[in-house]
Amino acid sequence: MSEWKTARLREVADVRVSNVDKKSLPHEQAVLLCNYMDVYSNDYITSELPFMAATAAPNQIERFRVQLGDVMITKDSETPEDIGIPSVAIESIPNLVCGYDLALLKPDSKQIDGRYLAKQLGTSATANYYACRAAGSTRYGLSNGTINETPIPLAPLPQQRRIATILSTLDEAIEATEKLVEKHQQIKAGLMHDLFTRGLWTRPELARGDHQGLPSEASAKEGQLRPTPEEAPGLYQNSPLGLVPKEWAVNELRNWLSYLSYGFTNPMPESEDGPYMVTAADVTGGGIQYDTCRRTTRIAFDLLLTEKSRPKVGDVLLTKDGTLGRIAVVERENVCINQSVAVLRPATPNHSKFLAEMLSSPRWQQKMIADAGGSTIKHIYITVIDKMLVGWPIQPSEADAIVAQIDSANQHLELEKQHLAKLRQQKQGLMHDLLTGRVRVAESASPSIT
Repeated sequence: MSEWKTARLREVADVRVSNVDKKSLPHEQAVLLCNYMDVYSNDYITSELPFMAATAAPNQIERFRVQLGDVMITKDSETPEDIGIPSVAIESIPNLVCGYDLALLKPDSKQIDGRYLAKQLGTSATANYYACRAAGSTRYGLSNGTINETPIPLAPLPQQRRIATILSTLDEAIEATEKLVEKHQQIKAGLMHDLFTRGLWTRPELARGDHQGLPSEASAKEGQLRPTPEEAPGLYQNSPLGLVPKEWAVNELRNWLSYLSYGFTNPMPESEDGPYMVTAADVTGGGIQYDTCRRTTRIAFDLLLTEKSRPKVGDVLLTKDGTLGRIAVVERENVCINQSVAVLRPATPNHSKFLAEMLSSPRWQQKMIADAGGSTIKHIYITVIDKMLVGWPIQPSEADAIVAQIDSANQHLELEKQHLAKLRQQKQGLMHDLLTGRVRVAESASPSIT
């Protein structure tokens, strides 16, 4: 650390605040414009980004041309937290110009590596520096002086390059994992659409020989997706929902439930360790977030709340006000809900997960949004929910098999999410250690990404 020093940004880079707007004028030259969101949303500027076509004057192009290793930061925003966000150009992109509301930083290559500079500008220490000095009330901005005086911990140049390489390699691993998570989410969405429109082969179909006449490549094995209606129209029936498998029944949702209601409307007393009070804000696609729940007293839970506000284990919760359609299954005792949450109890107790997954499927989610009321805060009434038409497998084994396939997709998705969280945590720790000099990088240092 003795080799490190602190420099001001103006000492290691040329700071240029852009005045290139988004207008296209006939007398100016055509350029690609790197805008605010290009920088705000990306750690790295590459040719893959969809840059805006615009024009600029020759002197603007000369001054604000983005070159390999240049860094840009957001200069103005509606909140202090969104200013000073850095991005570094890691490719030479012809005709790319830095746009308005951004500052272009031209590093002195003899003193500082552009990637290293971007990482230093992305630390919490720099964010705090900018937040404390941002000027404005409804819109915040950084003065040229504030930007120029930004303190930059400066390691020897060879160490800077190794630090930048390590962190860039970790960023690449994070980006690849993010793409895998997105891919698994898309796969799951497609799978759910197929499962809740085509379902899975069942023994009665196979026994009747309903698969006869299918193309030779279509296999009729129990537990596999049925062929599409185009491939095997004989497997489907017309219904108010459209074509559904013959082995399914279509009816109003209330016919599949033994109970449907919503929770308490009056304020409840609070305690530190009583039963959980679940609101719409506490329900996510992954379940109930108990760490965000307020809690009520045991006496209030037992005496003030009616049965409808105290769901049982296995009940399905559905957010009906605000952000609609988030689904969770109750997995513990001593839980109560308020009026923003509906409780649905399947008539067959072991169908809770099937009901929850069905309500989460694209078809039902789209239907619920279409039927919602309200202008500023969306809501859906219980009387609308209970009359919604749904398709349901007649054979319980098919419902179980559908849930098993979704569980498998969820497991793959969860593994990738856990890996992504681990990489992000690793990056956070490495940035603190490497960019402060707390851990010195050896000459032969190479990234170790797990």
